[in-house]
Amino acid sequence: MSAADKAAYLADVVDALKLKWPEYQRVNIVCDGHSVPAGYFDPPMVDSLNAYPHLLHLALKERFPFALMNVINTAIAAEHSEQGAARFDRVIGHRPDVVTIDYGLNDRSIGLERARSAWVQMIEAAIAANAKVILLTPTADTREPPDQGVLNEHAAQIRELAAAYGTGLVDSLARFKSHAETALMSDLMSAANHPNRRGHELVAEELLRWFAWG
Repeated sequence: MSAADKAAYLADVVDALKLKWPEYQRVNIVCDGHSVPAGYFDPPMVDSLNAYPHLLHLALKERFPFALMNVINTAIAAEHSEQGAARFDRVIGHRPDVVTIDYGLNDRSIGLERARSAWVQMIEAAIAANAKVILLTPTADTREPPDQGVLNEHAAQIRELAAAYGTGLVDSLARFKSHAETALMSDLMSAANHPNRRGHELVAEELLRWFAWG
């Protein structure tokens, strides 16, 4: 199998976002994960208005100005995927149409096997709740090269899970790596392991590709 097709995976969601009053339907997009989607820049600084969930919301409202839409941020700083899986029923409680999952950075602390089990639990719970799922590979950590090491191993596992379950995939690490081929990775970073506004913009841009108007 392969990751979902951007042109088709969220077609029903996009159709709902196009509706105008009085026919419109509420669309809930839930962004779950750790400190990056929560909006931590250089801790203890929390700048959620410049983090990718909020930037995605702004971009979607520009693209779909008549949509009845909520972008709900359920991310909690310092959590890894096992902790996220333990509270995932609360994420599903928001009745999401789309769920994004972003735990790769912190999953280095629990290893690949435990992380995979937790991601599978969340993916299957979201699918059972009729939510579309978009998995995110981790954003960069300047202390570790993006093309090798433990961070890259977790990114590879996330890509494999997206293919196995046919979910959406945002390959944040690949996007950061591409930037670093022609510029400085530090351009995208507020701290060693937290993106700045520009880094979050790259993630939001990749997420937005899943909500194409066409």
